[in-house]
Amino acid sequence: MVQLLGEFDCKLDAKGRLMVPSGLKKQLPNVDQEGLVVNRGFEKHLVIYPKKVWEGIVEELSKLNQFEKKTREFIRFFTRGATELTLDSAGRVNLPKSLLEFAGIDTEVVLACQFDKIELWSKSAYDSLMDSEPEDFANLAEDVMGNKKRGEDGN
Repeated sequence: MVQLLGEFDCKLDAKGRLMVPSGLKKQLPNVDQEGLVVNRGFEKHLVIYPKKVWEGIVEELSKLNQFEKKTREFIRFFTRGATELTLDSAGRVNLPKSLLEFAGIDTEVVLACQFDKIELWSKSAYDSLMDSEPEDFANLAEDVMGNKKRGEDGN
């Protein structure tokens, strides 16, 4: 399983290309051959997946009951705008203009790694989101993680 770490401040060039930071590229050793997929996030941001991770998501989506309206609707909106990305010889990816407009991204961006995906935010939106950290983060942690069972050894 892919385990991506880090937060990277980047800039898009005038053509909407993103230089993949070397620290991130090292965590994606086969990215030149396998590629990436970019998609809309649930909030106003984009999500970049290693191609194999995206293929696993699509496999899960294909198992859903497409005779149900809410399922079709979810799949339609979730996959809307999904685009394969390939790195050029300079290590850049060209991000689709429609996705950049959706996320309100212009030049300055933040790449925020989360497990097996990379969230791509406009720098101002990301800074605003992080500035709104819950007043009592410990309570949020307890609400989200407090009922999780620990290992059998009690840890």
